[in-house]
Amino acid sequence: MRIIITLAFALIGAVLLAGGVYLATLGGSPFIAVSGAALLLVAVLVVARSPWSRWFYAAFLIALAVWSWRDSGYDWWALASRMGMFLILGLLLLLPIGARGNRPGRIALFTVTAITGIALLGSLATDPHEVKGALSDQVANADPAMGPPGGPQDWLAYGRTSFGQRFSPLDQITAENVASLDTAWTYRTGDVRLPEDTDETTYQATPIKVGNTLYLCTPHNWLVALDADTGAERWVYKAAIGPLSQRQHQTCRGVSYWPGEGAAATATAPAPAVLPAATDHPQGPAVSADAQSSGPCTDRLFMPTSDAHMLALNPQTGQLCSDFADNGALNLIHNMPFKQAGFYYSTSPPVIIGNALVVGGAVNDNYDVNAPSGVIRAYDVRDGRLLWNWDSGNPDATAPFDVNDPDQTYTPSSPNSWAPLSADPELGLVYVPMGNRTPDQLGMFRNEAEETYSSSVVALDAATGQARWVQQFVHHDLWDMDTPAQPTLLDLDMPGGRVPALVVPTKQGDVYVLNRQTGAPILPVTERPAPQGTVPEDFAAPTQPVSALSFEPEPLTESSMWGATLIDQLLCRIEFRKLRYEGRYTPPSLQGTLVHPGNFGVFNWGGIAVDPRRQVMFGMPLQLAFTSRLVPAEQAEGATNSGEQGLNSNMGAPYAVEMGPFLSPLGVPCQQPPWGFVAGADLRTGEIAWKHRNGTTLDMTPLPLALPLGMPGIGGPIITGSGVVFMAAAVDNYLRAYDLTTGRELWRGRLPAGGQATPMTYLDSQGRQMVVLVAGGHGSIGTDLGDHVLAWRLPAATTGN
Repeated sequence: MRIIITLAFALIGAVLLAGGVYLATLGGSPFIAVSGAALLLVAVLVVARSPWSRWFYAAFLIALAVWSWRDSGYDWWALASRMGMFLILGLLLLLPIGARGNRPGRIALFTVTAITGIALLGSLATDPHEVKGALSDQVANADPAMGPPGGPQDWLAYGRTSFGQRFSPLDQITAENVASLDTAWTYRTGDVRLPEDTDETTYQATPIKVGNTLYLCTPHNWLVALDADTGAERWVYKAAIGPLSQRQHQTCRGVSYWPGEGAAATATAPAPAVLPAATDHPQGPAVSADAQSSGPCTDRLFMPTSDAHMLALNPQTGQLCSDFADNGALNLIHNMPFKQAGFYYSTSPPVIIGNALVVGGAVNDNYDVNAPSGVIRAYDVRDGRLLWNWDSGNPDATAPFDVNDPDQTYTPSSPNSWAPLSADPELGLVYVPMGNRTPDQLGMFRNEAEETYSSSVVALDAATGQARWVQQFVHHDLWDMDTPAQPTLLDLDMPGGRVPALVVPTKQGDVYVLNRQTGAPILPVTERPAPQGTVPEDFAAPTQPVSALSFEPEPLTESSMWGATLIDQLLCRIEFRKLRYEGRYTPPSLQGTLVHPGNFGVFNWGGIAVDPRRQVMFGMPLQLAFTSRLVPAEQAEGATNSGEQGLNSNMGAPYAVEMGPFLSPLGVPCQQPPWGFVAGADLRTGEIAWKHRNGTTLDMTPLPLALPLGMPGIGGPIITGSGVVFMAAAVDNYLRAYDLTTGRELWRGRLPAGGQATPMTYLDSQGRQMVVLVAGGHGSIGTDLGDHVLAWRLPAATTGN
């Protein structure tokens, strides 16, 4: 036993001493080196059977506790990684080791270990990262603007309406009865990830409901129609989309519905036609792409595809609409300056305003300086005719290009909009969340217009495409801080009266609240000095904007580093010291830069949900650091582009870029938890009323441990009229219900796969409130993949139906 204990102390001590000395030379804490030396001395004393071994180790534990608490505060997860290994070693040292006169030393060591351990356990009762409070439950706006007309029973667009609120006035499901939710039905699409698909194959779709039919798309661009009562399949359209390694994403977030010429938005879709059965689909009758004929359509569904087309389909039959574009398919590559396969496609549904179908698209990050354009275009919903084009690289030329003229091309690689758009029909404006110009970490290729519109929100005139106003969120963006989420529209009652508002969450954690008519800030926007200095060919903006409402995480320090033990924490501390980091907006570098908030963003495409009556928001802010390193082009020659994590070539640029999450050798974040929260804020005052950890480690480790660390995730929330919020998103496989007022978790429903999609809710034909979520997982964050669509409702006795 003595030999085992000696070896344990000696080996761990040697690692800590060597690594700790190296850390100290980098300017880091010398205590880790001292800890290693202390363990080596204990090993020598144990070999010598000295009675001082336990006395010395007891004294060391006291010093360790003082250092740990000063270094991290009274925070369980931070303290456990610093002290847990040493407390276990202390227990080993209490075993018989043959030391002479060892009883007093054993008592001393036992006493110190017990007291220190109890004090450590006491930190479980505190959470220094939590904000406790409550949102007002008073209705501030009894007549809220909730978007274009639509019955409360429906969910007619990605965010329920073109206002993107993700709010439904339905209130059958309440905080009191939500725990009684049962699974109503489950449907499996049959669309699964293929071996040749990109890593970023994800199921992010939010269904829409028209009449009594649900419509949703799948990662490979199948469009599925389901009975809203039972989940029974009505038809399936399978677009002939092959895999392509050059795509960074293989996903579809949703489809859009146009009710027809002069029709009300509440139009009820006629009963579906009876279609021939196909044998290749596990759920019964289906129609595949090659089995369909086409015809004209009075109303229609629009689905973007990953091969850069926009398809128009008949909601009743699933057939392509022959009177739209080229027999129902619009090729979005027209007038593109470069047309590399897989470099441009739409992942989000278009927004419809009047008879205009407004379409954005994603341009691959960091693959090539000469890439397709990020142009925003409007097409006539009836025939696919181009109405206008707004190219942020050439913003004044909005008159529609001649789609057959090869000499008319849009600006290469101009800032794009890959997230869902919003629209206000009354104001006649379309709101576009703008991304960055590729290459994202290099700014030397941008023209003046691109500098103006990059990483912003832009209001476009729905009739002409002309820009009416712009609010930029990052100047000269060198960090891929695209505006990632659909702008949310509502009216706010401010001291000076009611104001038409727009709310935009950003990757850097700011939530901007703007006047959607003028773009003027409702909550203050200020400029803050930013770190300077990057590669000689580029520059960094001297200041950056910040909103009064912000979930920006605290800057990282060496003390923010974390690990399962002090050993892997030591490695993270060393890496932290080797990277360039001067806070938010530290410019990219050859040395390697720590980017915090990281490319994953504090907010991503899931965005926020708002209650337009209470004028409050619910969101899921994250804090997960990334690293970014510029690589001279000659050193990256022949590199294979690896998507959003790894080395990307930036073909034609002087530097490639290598990026990824800031992880320890064990594959867990180097920064200490929590990494994910849920939060509620008042949009009129900018006050964050509450913020709580969200998600557990269940489903992310081989062991069935649901540790409540506060986990990252991706997906979005919805709010219901009763103040119950539904969201999955976290990396454990649950759909959760929360109380909007306090953020308290009310219920969780187990999922068969990752829930990285935004749910929706509606009334079925029997008047029962349903909640539906797609559970298909997310390839690049490692959640379980699947092809499930699930619905929940209350038991009949609960609803009275």
